[in-house]
Amino acid sequence: MAKYEKATQPTMYFIGVTTGSSSIMKVFPKWAEALGLKDAVIKGMDFVPHANPEEYREAVEFIKNDPLSLGALVTTHKIDLYNACKDQFDYLDPFALQLGELSSISKKDGKLCGHAKDPITSGLALEDFVPANYWTDYDGDVLILGAGGSALSMSVYFTQEKFGENVPKHIIIANRSQPRLDAAKEILENVNPKTKFEFLLSPTPADNDKVLASLKPHSVIVNATGLGKDGPGSPLTDACQFPKDSLVWELNYRGERLFLQQAQAQAEEKNLRVEAGWVYFIHGWTQVIAEVFHIDHIETEVPKLSEIAKNI
Repeated sequence: MAKYEKATQPTMYFIGVTTGSSSIMKVFPKWAEALGLKDAVIKGMDFVPHANPEEYREAVEFIKNDPLSLGALVTTHKIDLYNACKDQFDYLDPFALQLGELSSISKKDGKLCGHAKDPITSGLALEDFVPANYWTDYDGDVLILGAGGSALSMSVYFTQEKFGENVPKHIIIANRSQPRLDAAKEILENVNPKTKFEFLLSPTPADNDKVLASLKPHSVIVNATGLGKDGPGSPLTDACQFPKDSLVWELNYRGERLFLQQAQAQAEEKNLRVEAGWVYFIHGWTQVIAEVFHIDHIETEVPKLSEIAKNI
């Protein structure tokens, strides 16, 4: 079992897979300086995907009991950590309870708090990417490759009642293993009667190619698998065909990002708008930093923080 050393200055943790190669390790010190977070540091906690639940519990217990360990951002392990550790938290926000995942660990008034920030952060990124009234204007499909926490969060964002008729009529979630699909179906199937969900077992990239070929023009296609960052490759083959006039979102902001290259290769011919995960990365981190360090109105700081990150 891992052993953790007591923090000697205000510390935020990054719970991921290969945290040492993340841009945030260089970005965070500059952000902390800009935000006036005196002496604050970031440290990585790396786990293999689907690690032993006891490893997650040990990490959460350490953060909970160490005074200067203030919280953490969680990637890749959001669902597994929630399932292993939910009883260790004093407060879980409504999105965490609805989605069964945790992306933010923080402390407030002596309580250990867990939040699922992705419906907020994916929403902020999608508002930058998807034009207003897109679904009522074009009635395209949504294909989300992967059925992890990001897929659930985006689905919840897309189907909010506040959008009225401007919601996708058809969302397909394709995943290479059945258990995550079953969990997604249980959470999402009846979230909005205006949206039909389809949960497809799609074990190989060639299977995903077939699903991609079935989409309408003006669809939204998202790589939420982690392939291209946490693991090599793409959920599609090089023979894939994107639907015309569509929006393609590669959630990864670093790594080889083969999916991004595949979409860019067809962008001109198919009139695709292709977006990488940079804006998602910025919103994802700033929302959790705000929770961990109790910063109000972080949105007003985002343009400055984004500029700092670009120049590192």
